[in-house]
Amino acid sequence: MKKTIFLIGMMGCGKSTLGKRLAAKLNVPFLDLDDDIVAFEGRSIPDIFADVGDAGFRICETAALRRACDGEPCVVATGGGIVTREENIELMRENGVVVWLNRPLDHIRADVRQDTRPNLAGDVEERLRTLMAVREPLYRKAAHAEYVNRMTLGVAVSELCELDEIKAIL
Repeated sequence: MKKTIFLIGMMGCGKSTLGKRLAAKLNVPFLDLDDDIVAFEGRSIPDIFADVGDAGFRICETAALRRACDGEPCVVATGGGIVTREENIELMRENGVVVWLNRPLDHIRADVRQDTRPNLAGDVEERLRTLMAVREPLYRKAAHAEYVNRMTLGVAVSELCELDEIKAIL
């Protein structure tokens, strides 16, 4: 693979799950930015949010993204808010192919756990709608390709492999 594939989208859209399967199918490494942040910082994502807030977490996230961009081409599952910093959009677009996994909010709501998602405090459905309203234009801006994730895992991975933007870097 010539370039990294960055998977973006809302929490619960399938970035980590599809990313692992896509990387295996393409026989390339997989990197979950949240896992990298936890390993590098030595604390959990909720703990980072509690200690330094969203702004501090986003600094950690950008540092992890830079590390990913400096590494070998792979499939990267990003955090849902990575697009909230213009610097991150530029880094991803310059260093790989950005694929927006767009999943219906009702599907996301059924799969996300509020206790592990600092951004979902309060009314989960309202919070998801608010986050999507803010982030959707940013996902569109960042993405080279959009994949509407309504399929089973196996079908979704196969369809992702057929995206022209991914085929071009294999």
